[in-house]
Amino acid sequence: MVAPDVKAETMKLMDQRGALEAEMDAIIARLTAAGGPGITGGLVDAEGFPRSDIDIPNVLAQRRRLAELRNDHKDITNKIGKNLEVLHSAKLSRNEQSTSRRSDTTDPSHFGSSQSEPMEEDHVTGLPFAMIDEIADGSPASVDGLQLGDEIVKFGNVEAGDQLQERLMSEALSNEDSQVSLVIIRQGSAVNLTITPRKWHGRGLLGCHFRML
Repeated sequence: MVAPDVKAETMKLMDQRGALEAEMDAIIARLTAAGGPGITGGLVDAEGFPRSDIDIPNVLAQRRRLAELRNDHKDITNKIGKNLEVLHSAKLSRNEQSTSRRSDTTDPSHFGSSQSEPMEEDHVTGLPFAMIDEIADGSPASVDGLQLGDEIVKFGNVEAGDQLQERLMSEALSNEDSQVSLVIIRQGSAVNLTITPRKWHGRGLLGCHFRML
């Protein structure tokens, strides 16, 4: 049985990641507001002078903070991914043991009634909201390790909800040339990886297609 502190630690990490994501969203919203400099936009005017319409020191500070938050987010997501693998392995082990116990039962009184033990709900692994059903050769998705059939649980700040296509596109665009953390389900196991949306010889920044589930 997995020690309860593994789940407790994972839930705590998820709360921390949620706080990081909220702060990142707020910074991105400020930087990309109308007239703002953007996440990576230039801070000088057409003549090469510092822009007078923005607070450059503040913009630089926000960008540095965003980079720090992204690094922290990546570290926490990696830890969550490892914990999910431990929890998933333990869950499979419990199911196998339960199946073995049921198959070894010879008491006729057990027949005709369900003796299966209630499966413990997994409150850690979120439900996948999309599946990769197309990947172009040489695309960022292919190079960075995504595979056909991968089910997406979390893509950057995007989880299950409404307007997923628009949110996925926005997440990729806002993180162009920056690593995005993913939590996926691959062949029944939770896997954590990162992908960098970027321009390549094909269409889009990822070169893959998400089929909503």
